[in-house]
Amino acid sequence: MSNSPARSRAPVYEETLEDRQYATTLARGLEVLRCFSPEEPFLGNKQLAERTGLPKPTISRFTYTLVRLGYLRHCQDSSKYQLGSAVVSLGYPMLARVRVRQIVRPAMAELADQFDCSVSMGVRDRLGIVYVETSRSRAPFAPQFSDIGRWLPIISSSMGHAYLAACDVAERRSVLNEIKVKTPELWREYHKSAESSLKDFARRGFCIPDKHMQPEVRAVAVPLVRPVEGERLVFNCVVNVEQVRKGALEGRIGPRLAAMVKALEFSLKTY
Repeated sequence: MSNSPARSRAPVYEETLEDRQYATTLARGLEVLRCFSPEEPFLGNKQLAERTGLPKPTISRFTYTLVRLGYLRHCQDSSKYQLGSAVVSLGYPMLARVRVRQIVRPAMAELADQFDCSVSMGVRDRLGIVYVETSRSRAPFAPQFSDIGRWLPIISSSMGHAYLAACDVAERRSVLNEIKVKTPELWREYHKSAESSLKDFARRGFCIPDKHMQPEVRAVAVPLVRPVEGERLVFNCVVNVEQVRKGALEGRIGPRLAAMVKALEFSLKTY
């Protein structure tokens, strides 16, 4: 069974039911595409129906249409689907627009090599954070799962906690309430860890969750708010539990990540 986090599954939220401008069919088709992940690149109609809550005949029509449009590829040998090249064409303009990636790469790579870890940058995607840039140490034992396109829930990830730390009180309360209502299982399991992580940020300037979805790693994260656009970026540093020394996240890695983000914040003022 996959350990990949469950995204918010419901293709039609209650707040959209009375909205006549809301294109329900389009929303449901896009939800099908969101089911695929680096951990689960191949999915069949039955799996897609389970993940979206939609009837299998509806899923069959959606996958047929998405294959015709190039957004899915049908794997003949397994009767499953994978994302098609049209998805890359659709997503590339967004990644190209995040030109800040070119500025942050050298600093991220330096930090990754210094601590034999992975360093990533993410942005919010509904109730989660999606990775848009990653640098990994060349050390053989460095974490390998962090990659562009990876999606993690806000409530259970260091990046998500850092995002919450950058919100004002009203917005943070709104996001947390939405998480509590729409993903109650994740809320019950991780909200105390999020509270602790936010207290860490108030004291130290970085977030360190005491509970992680991947128990083999630990992570620390810091937010960056772009001064002109007001866009919130979040950066994390992920290390293998077996390789990191006790207290290293709090004493060395966290402060170093915070210093990196502060320097980037200064660089972006003139960007």
